[in-house]
Amino acid sequence: MNVANYLAVLRAPRVPGFMLLMLLARIPATAAGMTITMHVLLGLERGYGEAGLVGALSTVGIAIGAPLMGRLVDRRGLRAMLALSMVTEGVFWFVAPLLPFHVLLVTCFLAGLTTMPVMSMGRQILTALVPDSSRRTALAMDSMAVEVSFMAGPALGVALVTQGGSRTAMWTIGTAMVLVGVVLWLVDPPVRREDDDSGRVPRRQWLDGRMVGVLISAGGATFVLSGVEVSLVASMRALDLTGWTGAMVVVMCVASLVGGFLYGGLHRVPPLWALMGGMGVLAIPIGLFDASPWWLALALVPTNFLCAPTITATGEAITTNAPASARGEAMGLQGSAFTLGVALGQPFTGFVIDHSSPAWGFATAGLGAVAIALLTVLLGRRVGGPRYSSASAR
Repeated sequence: MNVANYLAVLRAPRVPGFMLLMLLARIPATAAGMTITMHVLLGLERGYGEAGLVGALSTVGIAIGAPLMGRLVDRRGLRAMLALSMVTEGVFWFVAPLLPFHVLLVTCFLAGLTTMPVMSMGRQILTALVPDSSRRTALAMDSMAVEVSFMAGPALGVALVTQGGSRTAMWTIGTAMVLVGVVLWLVDPPVRREDDDSGRVPRRQWLDGRMVGVLISAGGATFVLSGVEVSLVASMRALDLTGWTGAMVVVMCVASLVGGFLYGGLHRVPPLWALMGGMGVLAIPIGLFDASPWWLALALVPTNFLCAPTITATGEAITTNAPASARGEAMGLQGSAFTLGVALGQPFTGFVIDHSSPAWGFATAGLGAVAIALLTVLLGRRVGGPRYSSASAR
């Protein structure tokens, strides 16, 4: 790997400040789910199933809304999307703590449709700020920043609820998200480069077999990761060490950070299907080591080492194969794929664990990733190489 690649990205105009801004912007977004869940459990005194239902409806709304918000960016610009999101999120987070459970269910779904897509938006802006030669490294840095936000956000949500109550926590998160929108509106970072002049391209021309394969791989990455997380919780519970689950998640995140750092400095990288398949293959035997938390922690490292590289590879493939005029929609579809992967991976793996053991949960998540990798290869063979990039546009 070459550390000079990272130095080149950090020397690019506006990039360091933007990456710091997006890191901070993603923390309240990653805290939102935990905050709402705890509000249902503690503030509304409902059960885990009802809390999960709220989360599921919010997830469905976000999955549907992400490409729509991305398309709005493509057609009307970043500020139009931010204005819509700030209004709807401001209203939601202000009134949601006061709503009864059944009304909250509906509003969570509706609010999800216009949630600010800080994950995909960050990748789109970063692609516009760096040259093509630095794209892989920049996206790897972005994936590492996402890992950091997922370590900090949920912990922040728990701390706000336990220290100030769920209503105060929700108002705080909502205020933070509106402030994020205001700052981004004022900064108004570019979503495409001035030389990205590919023009408007019909969706059927870029949403082809290769792109569908990349989106399936994106969903597959979160399918296996969410399945591993559910299996981890089950394993730690079986060991009567549930309180240490958070420490194991930190191990997973650190492994992903290291993998992303090494991947971002490479000039030649494995194909996406190999990274996806590698995640699956390495996840299959994890359950063989769940008799000890120390061995389990070590067994989690290889699969998660490939997490950030796989996420980076999907982002690189999407920004390369989608025209600049549709990149927001394409990145939104990636966000939807991530969301749906989690929505499928958790219940599917959980069902297997309920009827067998945590070890079979790990195996199921891994086998699912291997199957997705094979499907990606088949779809990728139907078309040729990338057709849209800033280089081809010029």
